[in-house]
Amino acid sequence: MTALSSFATTRRNRFARQGLVRRGFTLVEILIVVIILGILAAIVIPQFTNASNDARNSSVSSTLQTLRGQIELYKIQHADTPPALTSMWTNMLNASNTTGTTNTTVNTTYPLGPYIQAAPVNPANGQSSIAATAATTVGWVYTVTNGQYSVSAVDTTGSSVLTY
Repeated sequence: MTALSSFATTRRNRFARQGLVRRGFTLVEILIVVIILGILAAIVIPQFTNASNDARNSSVSSTLQTLRGQIELYKIQHADTPPALTSMWTNMLNASNTTGTTNTTVNTTYPLGPYIQAAPVNPANGQSSIAATAATTVGWVYTVTNGQYSVSAVDTTGSSVLTY
């Protein structure tokens, strides 16, 4: 037995005889655990923030894809004419005939539509209004030129559009 191990054994036996057996973690051990947890948190937290942004972008993309599909259906059923900006939600939310005249219920005179159940809320900024240019109170930017349309989402600042 070496002198060091003999010292440790003697010391342990003395504490055991006196009833002073120490149990628990040392300050160094606790500090090491706290540092490791801090490093792990620094690695993981930014990934969750990116996941949230990615989910929001996916939702915007999906909503735009659905909206574009329904506008295409409207366009096909209305002599290749997309809905006008001024009546976009009215045309998409109500029944219509081939000339674009709308009615709140589907019947034999108005057999087409509705194309969407409600005006979609932009997941990026929480707005559902539609306009020709981006603004803080606008959710969607929609333009029609010579029978061609473009629809995109307004970003969180209201200053630019998100096109997917």
